Amino acid sequence: MADKAIGAFARATTRAMFWKMILLAGMRRRSQALMAVLCATIGAATLLCLATICLVVPAQMSDELRAYGANLIVTAEDGFDDASACDVAGIVRAAAPAQAALYRYESVRINAAPYTLAGIDARDVRALNRHWNVEGEWPSAGNVMMGRDVAAALGVTVGSTVTIGIRDDESDATLRHGRRSTDILSADGTPMRVGGIVDTGGAEDALVYADSGDLQRLAGARGADVLEFSSQGTEAELSTLVETLQNAGGRGDVRYQAHQVTRMTASNARIITMLRMLFGIVSVVALALTLVGVSTTMSSIVSRRRAEIGLRRALGATPRDIAAEFLTESALYGAVGGVVGCAAGYGIAHALCAQVFERATAFNWWLAAVCVLVSVALAIAASMGPVRRATRIDPAIVLREE
Repeated sequence: MADKAIGAFARATTRAMFWKMILLAGMRRRSQALMAVLCATIGAATLLCLATICLVVPAQMSDELRAYGANLIVTAEDGFDDASACDVAGIVRAAAPAQAALYRYESVRINAAPYTLAGIDARDVRALNRHWNVEGEWPSAGNVMMGRDVAAALGVTVGSTVTIGIRDDESDATLRHGRRSTDILSADGTPMRVGGIVDTGGAEDALVYADSGDLQRLAGARGADVLEFSSQGTEAELSTLVETLQNAGGRGDVRYQAHQVTRMTASNARIITMLRMLFGIVSVVALALTLVGVSTTMSSIVSRRRAEIGLRRALGATPRDIAAEFLTESALYGAVGGVVGCAAGYGIAHALCAQVFERATAFNWWLAAVCVLVSVALAIAASMGPVRRATRIDPAIVLREE
């Protein structure tokens, strides 16, 4: 029993001496120890900062790209009533969160000229197309929003009044004595105010937009023609959704036609992949520099402690003891640098996400733990070369030199 107590005391004393030697070595060579910690700090800060941003950027990019319109368009044979629109929206949103908007199109006369009037819910379309540049107001009761091309052709501005009448397609197609019927030149209709002008740079500029309630009063009640979605689903999920909707039968065996706007999802995936590659390359370069910095610092420490190592070897220390001391010392530098670097990296990432991406980011403890472990592993790896040289020091040569 006494032998066990003596053995335990000896081991405790040895461990205490071991850690005391490491701490004293760091204190005696503070400048070199601080340099090793600084290298580990820079590596950990860069890694945590870029990793945190990589978690935020994809969500931010997806939101930004979804603001540029629909990535899934669905039509039905006889249009959508409220029930069928809810069915389709339920199928799409079951795969991923999505914004939706309904469009109803009618051929109309505006100041006796033929145009297409789109009946919309302004709130839904505005949420789906946040990139639209609108001068004035979105459609509301008694007010329409004109595309830039239509406004230029009619010579109207915000506040102007136009007369809108429903075109009779059958009479429009009738030819009289080789000439088209003049019914399309009729100026009869409902006066409405131009509340806003939209400029998108696309086909939307050739349309006129009205509140769905106004269009119903003008042309009668019927369902919408097109249902558009801005889905958060991946390209693969959207492809699956297209197949599901194509095979799905609505109420009364209504068949749906679904089309994926691939340029939206493809651009999203391509940009995110490029950013991740860029961040990955920067991280690798930063970690490589950390490796070189810690290795150089540890080489300097080993060179300055050459006489001490030789004396310890002469007193009976084994190469394993020498290696354990230096590897533990470098691991300690890596751990301290990793902790400090994680705090600094999170601060930088938080500021960048708030200022550039306008997003708050929470501290990720798992990510921080990984960064500290990587910092420790890099410090140990960087010390392998110097430690190998330290274990090969011949005490006789060193003591003779002294």
